[in-house]
Amino acid sequence: MGVRGDLVPLPGAVRRQQQGEVFKGQRWLSTATKHREGLGGGDKTGQGGSSGRDPARPCKPPVRIWHSAPSTVDLLDWNSLIDSRTKLSKLLLIPNMQTGQLEPLLSRFTEEEDLQMKRMLQRMDVLAKRATEKGVRLMVDAEQSYFQPAISRLTLEMQRRFNRDRAIIFNTYQCYLKEAYDNVTVDVELSRREGWHFGTKLVRGAYMEQERERAAQIGYEDPINPTYEKTNEMYHRCLDYILEEIKHSRKANVMVASHNEDTVKFTLRRMMELGIHPSEKKVYFGQLLGMCDQITFPLGQAGFPVYKYVPYGPVNEVLPYLSRRAQENRGFMQRANQERDLLWREVKRRVLTGSLFSPNH
Repeated sequence: MGVRGDLVPLPGAVRRQQQGEVFKGQRWLSTATKHREGLGGGDKTGQGGSSGRDPARPCKPPVRIWHSAPSTVDLLDWNSLIDSRTKLSKLLLIPNMQTGQLEPLLSRFTEEEDLQMKRMLQRMDVLAKRATEKGVRLMVDAEQSYFQPAISRLTLEMQRRFNRDRAIIFNTYQCYLKEAYDNVTVDVELSRREGWHFGTKLVRGAYMEQERERAAQIGYEDPINPTYEKTNEMYHRCLDYILEEIKHSRKANVMVASHNEDTVKFTLRRMMELGIHPSEKKVYFGQLLGMCDQITFPLGQAGFPVYKYVPYGPVNEVLPYLSRRAQENRGFMQRANQERDLLWREVKRRVLTGSLFSPNH
């Protein structure tokens, strides 16, 4: 978790072209339940469901659930979360089913831990405001599935606030997870209903061994797709859903973070079929610096927004990170050989044309 990264545009000639809770796939977008005296009936819930429907179809009205006991389901807004005068333990309350009294969800937070959480939220707010001022995108990385619900929840709140006019905040979805498609469709549906721009970075995933080891130790279902082919299918399914959303609303944006040539070709084909032009800058491509340049540079030269991802951090954390990237991308050595052959071909071409040291080539 200590590795950080920057997305940087390609140099030289290419630069001109680039420029909560989770229950069985159903995510509750509310974070606190309050029982109040004197309230009759239930208010509208903030929950979303994954329907997998065609994005062209109109949205259904929000679901109303009526409770037999007086209660409401509240959403914590971003301003409440970053208000330095309020302790998080006082915001996140749940009812004790035995006593009927409200109790802090985070009752085990120490004073220092509460302060650390507040500082983290405030830093996120500062980063999002700065990104908005500068007109750049802020992409929030994904972590292990047992951390991700909290990360996604906070990212969603930032999207609600900062993605009103354009997609500034991007959430990351890991497509090696069995629930990836449900997560994407729920959040896209929420963005439709609330009228903000959906932004996402799609990746295959980075923590397969940790996820499976923890699932086996604790005894819950393995959250990872059973095969690499199933992960590819999930990636393309999520990507296709977002591309369809771009076609119908032009309010979705996606970073295709992949070193897989088949995935890039799939994206280009679907963009052409759906009439999504590179100049709209709704679809971006990204690869790690030093990996798959034979994919990156042709995309940039063809006018697609394409970036190189630069990881940085302590050596003992960056090297394992890069080794995992190599393990994830099967056929990496084959692609490395392909890149080597292309580089030699280019060197020979420049030698034969007398332009080996020309700055224009």
